Amino acid sequence: ADSGSSADSGGSADAGSSAGGEGDTDEEHDTGEEDGAATEGNRAPSEGLAAQVLGLMAATASGRNSTLEAIAAAVPPPQGWVLEDSVPFSSARKWSAVRIAGLGSWVLGAPEIVASDGARPETEQARTRATRLAEQGLRVLLLSRTEAPLDGERLPPSLKPVSLVILSERVRPDARQTLAYFREQGVEIKVISGDNPATVATIAAKAGVPGADRPVDARFLPEGEELADIMEACSVFGRVDPEQKRLMVEALQSRGHIVAMTGDGVNDVLALKKADMGIAMGTGTAAAQAVSQLVLVDSRFATLPGVVAEGRRVTANIERVSKMFTTKSVWAAALAIVVAALGISYPILPRHLTLIDSLVIGIPGFFLALAPNPRRYIPGFVYRMARFVIPTGILAAIAILASFALLDWLGASLAEVRTMETIIFALVGLRVIAAIERPVRGWRLGLILAMAGLLALAFAIPFTRQFFALDLPSWPVMGATAGLCVFTWFFVGLGWRIGRRLPFWREAAARAEAVEGGQTV
Repeated sequence: ADSGSSADSGGSADAGSSAGGEGDTDEEHDTGEEDGAATEGNRAPSEGLAAQVLGLMAATASGRNSTLEAIAAAVPPPQGWVLEDSVPFSSARKWSAVRIAGLGSWVLGAPEIVASDGARPETEQARTRATRLAEQGLRVLLLSRTEAPLDGERLPPSLKPVSLVILSERVRPDARQTLAYFREQGVEIKVISGDNPATVATIAAKAGVPGADRPVDARFLPEGEELADIMEACSVFGRVDPEQKRLMVEALQSRGHIVAMTGDGVNDVLALKKADMGIAMGTGTAAAQAVSQLVLVDSRFATLPGVVAEGRRVTANIERVSKMFTTKSVWAAALAIVVAALGISYPILPRHLTLIDSLVIGIPGFFLALAPNPRRYIPGFVYRMARFVIPTGILAAIAILASFALLDWLGASLAEVRTMETIIFALVGLRVIAAIERPVRGWRLGLILAMAGLLALAFAIPFTRQFFALDLPSWPVMGATAGLCVFTWFFVGLGWRIGRRLPFWREAAARAEAVEGGQTV
């Protein structure tokens, strides 16, 4: 079965909270983020010192992520402030920092990272409150302050929490329906995000992801086979860094899964590149789009079912039309070899072949190529083709030659024989279509009956009868032809049944049934 992975999701601010801190720097404020695959958001303005610091961090960031983009849009940068130093955001560190002249150093990041020093009461209070908000499905960042200078990628010491930045997540309206479609198709859904596992679990539950009640904190995940076991057993993962996303894709692939990965950020690039199918959002970063095989220009999840349906239709219809064309080539080649070896007349004229090809190849092929086909792709196209077209084509050639010999033995003229052979040739083609398009009902039955009706019409209209050199035979010859048609129909069907009993065909049929049943194979 396929396995799909959904990348980090973003949100919109609709709540604010203070974390405790010092004096007038203790602010309650909102901000917003617009990011990810399964959620969308709105932005709200912010006020206060903490908001001004956020505005400066967003405006001066060297590599903005979606969070800082949202903050920049919601909060204008303060005027006259001097930025002395900065540390850009990293998905691995999960924090960014700035040092402002006269105001000290400020760090914005994941509460469990930034508030790692639990000795201070206000730090423990901020962390506890952040955990409670995350369990409600809110995305929470902590803004902290210290007088210590920035020291590269090392978290500054003596951080004091100032404010919680709360972002509410709203599941896209099309997410639940789209994910339900993929579950029906036997696709396993894996949600991997850099956010708090509790937040990710709540959003995943809203989107209808199975197993959302068992989120996994990726910071404590093992590697290798143990990781593969956990990836198959669980569906929701939080605090995943970019390298872990790639390892997760590899772990699923090591168990034989075909993995599609959706994402939109720089932190998704490694996983998108490693996945069998990388799918980037149109609003995502240029790097994510560059490594992906598919870009959803409208950034809508609802586009994916149509993409899958179109892909299945194309691959499945290529096989059905190829069988029809190749079977005809096999019996035509077999006839040519036998006729050349025996030195006898070819059973039909070129104009007869034009009529036959139109009714059993050209017109049906047009409709079969465009018809919907939900069958999933199954490996082994060439072998399935060989096991269908070779026995079916050879038995079709035998049936045609046998009918030709019998009609000649009955004393029918060459013109009558060729006319009756035109009917039998057309019947062979229609029987092949019936074997390909099982079960024969609905529009498939209508197509076969329509082609048979057009053949009868060619005999009924004097102009077409004369143009295609169709000679109406005597009643005895017509009776013999009717019997030969019944014999040919079942004899050609025997070739299809022989192919189905070959070992590879049985294996392919079992795999198809397993896939349709949603089993992991």
